[in-house]
Amino acid sequence: MKHHALIVGSLAFDDLEMPSGTFNDVVGGAATYSSIAASLLAPVRLVGVVGHDFPEAVLDDLRRRGADTAGVERADGKTFRWRGRYSDDLSSRTTLDTQLNVFADFRPKIPKSFCDSEIVLLGNIHPALQLEVLAQVAKPRLVVCDTMNFWITGEPKLLGDVLKKVDLLVINDEEARQLSGIHNLVKAAADIRKRGPSRLIVKRGEHGALYFDDAGVFFAPAYPLEDVVDPTGAGDSFAGGLVGYVARMGTLDHPVMRRAMYFGCALGSFCVEGVGPRRLLDVTQSDLKKRMGQFMGLVETGGIVELPA
Repeated sequence: MKHHALIVGSLAFDDLEMPSGTFNDVVGGAATYSSIAASLLAPVRLVGVVGHDFPEAVLDDLRRRGADTAGVERADGKTFRWRGRYSDDLSSRTTLDTQLNVFADFRPKIPKSFCDSEIVLLGNIHPALQLEVLAQVAKPRLVVCDTMNFWITGEPKLLGDVLKKVDLLVINDEEARQLSGIHNLVKAAADIRKRGPSRLIVKRGEHGALYFDDAGVFFAPAYPLEDVVDPTGAGDSFAGGLVGYVARMGTLDHPVMRRAMYFGCALGSFCVEGVGPRRLLDVTQSDLKKRMGQFMGLVETGGIVELPA
């Protein structure tokens, strides 16, 4: 039986300066990307805030995919906006402007009908808000948390409180090293897992992702693409795909968590093929099934690898 995935985070507008051109008023936000990805696999419950300028058509798209937007508040003011410039090879980006707008006063209000959610994804928001969400949900089976270097540096105590309450932390390699103070990722992962989360995912961009739990280390590759159009939202799509698959399967056993990594990588690969979330919105289950087959071809060896005689 499919379980609901509760996703809390930002809905936004992005202004993107990329080698291919400048794109303004692109619908974005961590919760937007995560919800689109997760909704392809399981029912989504979305919590966030938008301003009067946010298109209702975007929420309609999410509803058509099975997302419940009862937790999206429409406040008086403008929607959160981020402007960034990407490097020529799209491997890095510089924040040029951040306008919190209605997001500055955002206090997550979890609808009563959402409080029994068993799978929870805490988007990259202030750790204090992440704690507020956890205080409102009943008994989630899996709490997945995202964070960033800004909170690691600026709110270490609150972030530490969050880590004690989550099951799976999803961060990139730079953030893992910053949080732990350890360069070696295997040692860094062990240090972070001692702080609370029994599971850890370290995203490494085009080099795939590492998953750490009590059983050891698991690796999922990034899907090789000839053309990457826009990396914005790839990590959030990965997280959404992962929680969507876990919610669909309804279990947290080792094979499911490892397969969830591949579904996350697959949906992240779709995301970067277009500007903003439009490509992700066009993905069908048939598309996803085909790409998962292609993923399996990347790592299929035809059996146990043995030394030649």
